[in-house]
Amino acid sequence: MTVPRPSTPIDRAVGLSDEVLDSLEKGQRAAIEAVRKFVDTVDHALPALPHDEGPTRRREIVDSALEMADTLVHAQYDFIHKVIDSAGKSLSRTDGGK
Repeated sequence: MTVPRPSTPIDRAVGLSDEVLDSLEKGQRAAIEAVRKFVDTVDHALPALPHDEGPTRRREIVDSALEMADTLVHAQYDFIHKVIDSAGKSLSRTDGGK
């Protein structure tokens, strides 16, 4: 029977980074899926008109949903980037710097 080695701060940081990146990827996939379902609903409720009629309400609604999803994904990315940056700074401090 082997005794598990205590993890080092670097091991824990790598694990945290992997978990955060996995969470980010899942969030992005969820946002894409939500937009896809929304567009399907809009397509069903507001059928497309011929292209020569200019921008339609349908197009405005879909564009707005895409912009919202893009904003949410970027906000999530920025938050996670700040968390990782903060964790990295904390881990790089020496015992004397605390």
